[in-house]
Amino acid sequence: MNALPRQGDALTRPVGHMVVCGDDGLAHRLAAELRDVYRRQVVLVVPGDQGGTSVPDSAPGPMSCASELIGRFAQGPRRPELQRPDDTSGGIPLPVQEIPSPAPTRAALLRAGVDRAEALALLYEDDETNLRAALAARRLSPGLRLVVRMYNRKLGQHLEELLDQTALVHAPGMDRALLDASTTVLSDADTAAPALVGTVVADTSKVVQADGVLLRAAERTPPGRGEVPDPGLCTLALLSSTTADPAGAEGSEASGAQGPLLLPDDRAVAAASGRGSVVLETVRYAGRALPARRLARRGAPLGELFSKRLRWALAGIVASVLALTLTTTLLTDADPLHAAYITLLDLFSINDPALDAPVTNQILQLLSGLVGLALLPLLVAGALEALGTFRTSGALRRPPRRLSGHVVLLGLGKIGARVLAQLRELDIPVVCVEEDPDARGIPLARNLHVPVVLGDVTEGGVLEAANIDRAHALLALTSSDTTNLEAALSARTLKADLRVTLRLYDDDFATAVYRTLRSAHPDALTRSRSVSHLAAPAFAGAMMGRQILGAIPVERKVLLFAALLVAGHPQLEDRSVSEAFRPGAWRVLALDTAAPATRRPDLASSRHDAERPQLLWDLHPGYVLRPEDRVVIAATRRGLAELLAGHPQARTGS
Repeated sequence: MNALPRQGDALTRPVGHMVVCGDDGLAHRLAAELRDVYRRQVVLVVPGDQGGTSVPDSAPGPMSCASELIGRFAQGPRRPELQRPDDTSGGIPLPVQEIPSPAPTRAALLRAGVDRAEALALLYEDDETNLRAALAARRLSPGLRLVVRMYNRKLGQHLEELLDQTALVHAPGMDRALLDASTTVLSDADTAAPALVGTVVADTSKVVQADGVLLRAAERTPPGRGEVPDPGLCTLALLSSTTADPAGAEGSEASGAQGPLLLPDDRAVAAASGRGSVVLETVRYAGRALPARRLARRGAPLGELFSKRLRWALAGIVASVLALTLTTTLLTDADPLHAAYITLLDLFSINDPALDAPVTNQILQLLSGLVGLALLPLLVAGALEALGTFRTSGALRRPPRRLSGHVVLLGLGKIGARVLAQLRELDIPVVCVEEDPDARGIPLARNLHVPVVLGDVTEGGVLEAANIDRAHALLALTSSDTTNLEAALSARTLKADLRVTLRLYDDDFATAVYRTLRSAHPDALTRSRSVSHLAAPAFAGAMMGRQILGAIPVERKVLLFAALLVAGHPQLEDRSVSEAFRPGAWRVLALDTAAPATRRPDLASSRHDAERPQLLWDLHPGYVLRPEDRVVIAATRRGLAELLAGHPQARTGS
């Protein structure tokens, strides 16, 4: 992540519009977020021909859902909207201008006004497309704030460095802090994967990690009678689940009082006895990044190479050689080594016939030959079996017949691959189901020796092959809402109490699905998450020039962690920590105690012990925030937008 600019580092350009380019639901979700939460004018570049006709999808998918979402935001009931000081719309949603273009070419970017824009988000699923467009946009506007979606972590790091160097070539005197804020590379898969894993693993904490700084938010189940919940460092949210209703309502932004309450004050926490909560549990430093732990051994395990048949054959040969050698030594007075040598020759039928030898030697030779005839075929069969196992060690494994207590992961795309890696890091047994044999996560599953069932989950027998009737949970993470729902319904017919997590784009649809599944299976736990809903707030905050450390899901709401300077925020400046706390909007969590002159521009880039930011988490409620202070806050989507609305950078451009 990149640091926010220091006070006075704003670009000398007027406030421009926001440009969002993408080919899936995340682009539409981000456009709605910028328009409806941050009150910004948005130009959306979507796939289509030059004549203005959008390319139709082969089937209803995330993009059609996203278009309906933007229209519903504009027409449906709305909360009173905040207004930026220069907002002349009177609270009426600003239009989202759509520009169809087959690809984000230089001409398309110019049509979208990138050379006059404040920020550009490149959200195509293909990393190479985003890379090419980012380089073209940087040439068109060296000071443009870029937010790029990249799945490949290493490529994203190199791209960020390259774009910063390109900006320096065009503007050699650019301030370092502004340079660090000019390019942000994010991954929606990395943002959403921990939240999806947490829905199927009991007592899994939600983690927000930004290289050196690690925040852990733990979900507390509703306490029983007489139990006192652990408050942690502070309470971040009150869940809809209660002691009487542990499943809760799985609330979203439209749930009202029935949904979760973000950033409650002490009075609300005290009054919410018997209610689940999310608390800030621990804060520590992750230290220097270490190489990822090897999740599985490469090649075939020894137990599979040396099968039971091969082991028995080898044991029989060894026992026979020892017995025949001992017998030969006792009956013929031969040396033990010579007796063993003769026995092996007779056993493998490569010795000369003992025609002139004593009868004892002839009988021993016949016994050795008979033993060899019995054991050698077993040895050859075992060796061929081991060879076949070695040659197919890179092939996909089938689920073991007696496997139970595992997680069935449906979909091995970008999201599924990230979730699979995290599940294996937790040593959780997984069985994957994927229709496309060339899906992105198939090589990962092969390397981790994770069983995979290739087939269409909507067809009979596929879920049964994954042992769904003995599974602990189902994670349905395909890009199709209908496929995920159909898989969940089929799985519940096979196991009524199965824990199910669905990837669903639309909040209203997710609420309807949740209520239906809960009424049909009241004792089973059902959760739904939207990847774009989890990722869009972080992308929007980065487009506004703020350092978003991370986001955690609270049911179907999102809580953001951000770093910002107090200067220019009247809601924080010259106020105590307790006075600056706005319940339901934002809360100051930590203070960077480093002097402004020695403060690192990028709070999240501290990788070494000597470079760690000096953050004070146990802030006294009476501490008065000074303009030069830099703080870490937890904020809701609208709370962060309200903080930015009155900031000078929101009016002058940053």
